[in-house]
Amino acid sequence: MLNIHHLELFHYVAKHGGISEAARRMPYGIQQPAISGQIIQLEEHLGVTLFQRRPFELTDAGRRLQAYIEPFFAGLDTIELELQGGTAHRIRIGASAIVLREHLPAMMRVVRKKFPHLRLSMREGYQPDLEEWLSNGDIDIAVTVLSPKPFLGAQQLALLRLPLVLLVEKSSRIKSADELWARDRIEDPLIALPASESICRDFQAELGRRKVDWFTSVEVSSLELVETYVANGFGIGLSVAVPGLRALPGVRALPLDGFEPIELGPVWRGKLPPVHREFIEEMKRRAKEIAT
Repeated sequence: MLNIHHLELFHYVAKHGGISEAARRMPYGIQQPAISGQIIQLEEHLGVTLFQRRPFELTDAGRRLQAYIEPFFAGLDTIELELQGGTAHRIRIGASAIVLREHLPAMMRVVRKKFPHLRLSMREGYQPDLEEWLSNGDIDIAVTVLSPKPFLGAQQLALLRLPLVLLVEKSSRIKSADELWARDRIEDPLIALPASESICRDFQAELGRRKVDWFTSVEVSSLELVETYVANGFGIGLSVAVPGLRALPGVRALPLDGFEPIELGPVWRGKLPPVHREFIEEMKRRAKEIAT
């Protein structure tokens, strides 16, 4: 008889294109060697090879098996809610660390009043990660910097326009960003998010139009770290001006006149259930408060 757990592991491997990706996306902790060993047991039981390892590709047998089991595993969440009589609700949100920590708790408290049995799943990630997770169905809503053209099938709602700023140490002699652009060469290290983030892409695009060369010397994973490393003397940081958010005592912001603001908001796919719509409505209310 087929082992259901082995089938679940194979489903994740087939869905996400490999054992390492499956290990990252499993809803419970399991290491790559354990997945590999149990998939081998499944193949030995069936007497077939289900996929080629390098490069990953399902065999004919693997495609047939995945086509048969995929509807079952894909429908588990739906049948769970149906059997619970609709009293349980789930929302899976992906966002940056600052959004998850500073803004989501207050919003989710409000949503939970209307949906007392709400189940939450939150994942921290960069903008490319969030878009990939949303595309793969791993999250329901991404709260992120919006792209000019959303990826295929996605919808997005711009809620905040945040200006780009440079962060310098409070004791720095630099009074404006224009002082930097007037230099023959900017020797100060630039502290910024990864180049794949919209903030960095837009910033570099505008520098290119101004014929200014200044590339990231210190790459960090969050705007908080940009601020921290500026305060500790590692260079000048690229960030955004968030209304109501206090900067570290040893840091001050320089406006970036002429640079396009970023747009922030939710991104989702398909028709939203009531709990997701309520969350987005609460985001709208929160955005108005922040803007004023």
